[in-house]
Amino acid sequence: MNPSPDTIEQQARRAADAVLRGGVIVYPTDTIWGIGCDATNPQAVERVFALKKRAESKSLIVLVGSEDGLLRTVRHVPDPAWDILRYSQRPVTIIYDHPVGVASNVLAEDGSLGIRVTSDPFCRRLIELIRRPLVSTSANISGEPSPQCFDEISPEILAGADYTVDYRRDDHRKAQASSVIKLTDDCRVTILRQ
Repeated sequence: MNPSPDTIEQQARRAADAVLRGGVIVYPTDTIWGIGCDATNPQAVERVFALKKRAESKSLIVLVGSEDGLLRTVRHVPDPAWDILRYSQRPVTIIYDHPVGVASNVLAEDGSLGIRVTSDPFCRRLIELIRRPLVSTSANISGEPSPQCFDEISPEILAGADYTVDYRRDDHRKAQASSVIKLTDDCRVTILRQ
């Protein structure tokens, strides 16, 4: 079901309000359902780790809504990234060296950060409204299977969120996580998940 743009707008505004107040949201992404928050707010990031029961030593990924958003979140985007983004057949998360402007507890132990430039209209609008990167981690307790549709999200996750988006709850297609590629500043490419 494709809601009207007004419905997407209303949902994005409600989600943005929760995120900007330091809240944690459950929302549909261009891949699987995710848990999100303001990637620049360390207290909100801590709440995501607590909700997932995930060790803070594990990194999170963030979504940006455009190439400009990517350029504002990484000190240097290596040239191969543009080709990977342009020609990838499905959503791809690229792990970059030297991210900037995000909470330190979002980063991996080596200081890198996984970033996905989302093409999903809901996520793009939400990111436009909050004007900062958005944490995106699978909406599950750490160690449990990632939910492929809304109905597979555990009640514990839903109860712990400040806001759960209505958009796409009735979409029962089995979603798939993004591919993950590590791209270093010296242009070494490692495929971590296809």
